[in-house]
Amino acid sequence: MRILLTLAALLTLAATPPVKDWRLTAATTPAGAFTHGNPAAGVKLVEYLSFTCPHCGHFVEQSKPVLVDQMVRGGSVQVETRAAVRDPYDLAAWSVARCGGPTRFAGLSRAIFADQAAWMKKGEAYASANLAKVRSLPQRQQIRVIADQSGLSAIGARAGVTPAALTKCLATDAQVAQLLKMTEAAFARIPGTPGFEVNGTLVDGYDWATLEPKLRAAGAR
Repeated sequence: MRILLTLAALLTLAATPPVKDWRLTAATTPAGAFTHGNPAAGVKLVEYLSFTCPHCGHFVEQSKPVLVDQMVRGGSVQVETRAAVRDPYDLAAWSVARCGGPTRFAGLSRAIFADQAAWMKKGEAYASANLAKVRSLPQRQQIRVIADQSGLSAIGARAGVTPAALTKCLATDAQVAQLLKMTEAAFARIPGTPGFEVNGTLVDGYDWATLEPKLRAAGAR
């Protein structure tokens, strides 16, 4: 009898479907923003980020264990990340991050934030020493030079965005135009970066300590 009960328990476990990891679900919105998480989640978080914003980097690092690894993974929250570009280095970083597509974006953006101080320092040093040369280039070439010289291209390559893929991604002005249009819409909505909306309501605050209670109150778990 004990053997039969054990077999029944094993069969029950075998029949239980694996829990879906919603972190692996990513898509692109018509405006060019990236989403990750359950499309049917009861809580929709919009985050407006700048890659040259230190507060944005702190938020991404501090929020990940709960926001990404619990709330998004479990399916209660979907995150939409929109660009709020502040300067040419930010534009280069956003270009590299977006060239990986929606499935690579979350991991690639965290890698860019993690190395923020280093690539910004290198990029600013190069641009300062070669200002006339950089300014003489068309905008897409400026982005590529800054990305290459700052180390952003190398960060992208480690995440699977090859130099050839980056070249193809930046082959037209469409990518940049979409980023700038998204940025204009962002700063018409938020006073600065980072900025957040929970289910369409703007959050008065810029850090994880302020945002988490708002998400919990909306039903995130």
